[in-house]
Parts: sequence; C-alpha cells; structure tokens
Amino acid sequence: MNTPKAADEATANPAQAEPAEQQTNVSLSRGFIAWLETANCSLAFTSYQTGQLFLVGLTADKKASIHQTSFTRAMGVTIAGQRIILASDIAVWRLENILGPGQVANNVYDRMYVPRAASYTGDLDIHELAVREDGQIVFINTKFSCLATLSPTHSFRPLWKPSFISKLVPEDRCHLNGLAMQNGRARYVSAISRSDSVSGWRDRRWEGGMIIDITEDKVVVDDLSMPHSPRVHDGALWVLDSGRGFLVRIDPKTGEKQNIAFCPGFLRGLSFHGRFAMVTTSLPRDGLFKDLPLQANLEARDAEPRCALYIIDLHTGGIAEWIELKGHITELFDISVIPACRCPSSVPLNSPNMASLITIDSEA
Repeated sequence: MNTPKAADEATANPAQAEPAEQQTNVSLSRGFIAWLETANCSLAFTSYQTGQLFLVGLTADKKASIHQTSFTRAMGVTIAGQRIILASDIAVWRLENILGPGQVANNVYDRMYVPRAASYTGDLDIHELAVREDGQIVFINTKFSCLATLSPTHSFRPLWKPSFISKLVPEDRCHLNGLAMQNGRARYVSAISRSDSVSGWRDRRWEGGMIIDITEDKVVVDDLSMPHSPRVHDGALWVLDSGRGFLVRIDPKTGEKQNIAFCPGFLRGLSFHGRFAMVTTSLPRDGLFKDLPLQANLEARDAEPRCALYIIDLHTGGIAEWIELKGHITELFDISVIPACRCPSSVPLNSPNMASLITIDSEA
C-alpha cells in the first residue's frame, strides 16, 4: 500500500515492493489528521478480500500511519481494553498490546499488538464478534445461522439461533451477520432474510432484512435491505441499511427508522466515538449493485461507489472526514475504534520479528 497523503496533495508513488496489480493508493480528507488528533483515538479496520488488518494512527510529527498485518479473510474486529479480537478464515485471534503506559516502540508506536493465541474453529464464516462483560468471546456463526462462543474442544458452542431456523446445519440460510452488545451482553443481531433453506437469503436481498432482539426473540424492525452491523449507542439502536446505502437510527420500542447519512458504497462495519460514527464501504463486485436500491440511490445522486472509511457527524448527518482506497483493495469489512491510542502497530505472523520479539511478564 502506498503512503497516504492529505486530499489536497498528490497521492504517493507506487510502492516498489508491490506488483503493479496489487498497489493501492490511499488518500485522506484535508481534516482527517486533525480529527484523529482531536478525537484522541486510532482506528482498526479489516479487508477480507485481501486478508488484512489495518491500524490507523498518527506519528509524532502528525503524519498518518497505516499499519497492515495479514490474516487470511480478516473479518470481524473488536477492541477489548489492551486487546484486539479478530476473526479470520478458520480461527479467532487474540492480539495483545505488549507496551506499558509511556512506552513507545521504534520511537513511533504507543501500542504494539502481538498475536498471542488463536482458537481454531474451522470455516464458520464468522462475521462480527464481541467480548462479553465476563470476558467470553461471542460471535456470529454465519454458516450455521447462529450466535456462538468458543469451545475448548469443539469448533463452537451455539448460544442462540433465530426461531425460524429449524436446525444447525452449514447452509448459511438467513445470512446472520451482525451483532450488537448492550451492557456487556449480546442483544441484537442482523439477518438478510427469514429463509430456512440453503442460501435462501440471496433471493430476498433487496427488502427481506431484519434486526432481531435475541433477549425477547422478536423482530424489532424489518423491511431492511441487506442490513449489517447493528450497534447500541447513545440510547438508540443503529444499523447499516447496506442495500440502500444508509446509516439508520432505530427506535427499538417502536421500530421507527430514520435515515441519518448516505454513503457511496456497500456499507459494512460500524463503530462510534462520541458524536461520530465510523463506517467502511466497498465497491460492487460486478460493476453494479445489481437488484439493490443502492444502485438507484447512487444514480440519483450522480455518485460513484467508493472503497473508503467514512467518519459521520451524527449531529448533522454529514461526512466529516474520510480515507479512500483506490486500486487492488476494493472491499472492506469491519471497523473498531481504539480509544486513547495515538499510533498502533502489530507484529506479523511467521515473521522474523515474531520469532525474535520476547517479552517477560513483570507482574510476577
């Protein structure tokens, strides 16, 4: 990936180490760096298309840092204190920050995340995940249409499934995909349809989506188009109505929906930091968003889809800042905020650094 620059500057020259077909140019909005500094946070996002975890922060001289580490089909990512939990193709990874307060690595990074454990699950097509208040990892097991947790012996332990799913089979029947936590517990999930047959959700992509309250096993809102990433924030339920292109706020008591912001691309991944929402968008795989209202919504705005990360001001519904990726990377997945972190990095698996980086637990 090329070194990012502000939007009013030319993008960087292609990285010599990357083949031309794998190069990606990164551009930032004019105020992105100032926003990141004021917000006192950094960002983690994933691309399952290229299998990468991206960590975005600021160097001491106020330049953008985008650190990449490879994890095959990197999808759901969540921050739990000093820890990153990440879903990949066949495992759930735990990355630990090895730096203490005030420590800096390479005179740049105030967090250095090292892979310390992996729970191998097999290919469950894990989408989003979270950490409960008791420390237990819970995740959306999309292939088996259920909410699950890790098992020390088996691939997973099911916790809940929609009432319309008749049995646990690896058929991705309703495309369960998103998870919202409330008060440290799993509360809401998103699904593309009510289908109870193999890949049946594909025939209901444009309007069959719903949010389910798992504590009451009831549908809170339906008539969504390919919903993703439900979240609870500031007393409201939020979701990405991805097939239409909107960040939506929902009243969980009445099911009333309010479109807050439109983003040009397929939305997946949602995180909050104060009055701001962070989302990622992807390009269509076949040139157009076929059979989705999103295509008409783009045309009505004379807009082109983008592979990007957007920061939305919830007070105005406008896009405050953004990062855009052009080139090899065309699809992004999940995003999470790392609070009180200026410049994070991670150590690649199977790298010389991974082999030689030895740390001692001083608490003993």
